[in-house]
Amino acid sequence: MKNLLTLLLLFFSVQVFSQQWIDDSNFDDKIYKNEQCIDCIVVVEFWVDFNKENAFKEWNQLKGVKYFRVDIEKAPNAKKEYRVRMAPTIIIFKDGIKEDMFKADLSLKFPTDLGELQETIEEIKNASKF
Repeated sequence: MKNLLTLLLLFFSVQVFSQQWIDDSNFDDKIYKNEQCIDCIVVVEFWVDFNKENAFKEWNQLKGVKYFRVDIEKAPNAKKEYRVRMAPTIIIFKDGIKEDMFKADLSLKFPTDLGELQETIEEIKNASKF
């Protein structure tokens, strides 16, 4: 019984903090067609396997957002539409509209940290509160 409880706890904790992946087949549904959410902030990280060491590792600490990761090899249309040239690249959407973008530099390292990204998210949230 104790082992079963431990397994259930582990399963649910992985479900809560697991990375959500999207690709061209569901990109629009996740970004644009989210009827459940008004004033939603969606953060999308364009990612590539060969540079996974430089991926944004603090995604689970972002507050007040939905976060998705996109393997650029599985989303060539989204990559083209948003002109993603470097990975990682993070795009912040509000109500389906691209608000801001952070791109890796030439060394393929992500140029910002959790604090700066969260501050940008808060600015985007508050921009419509006039």
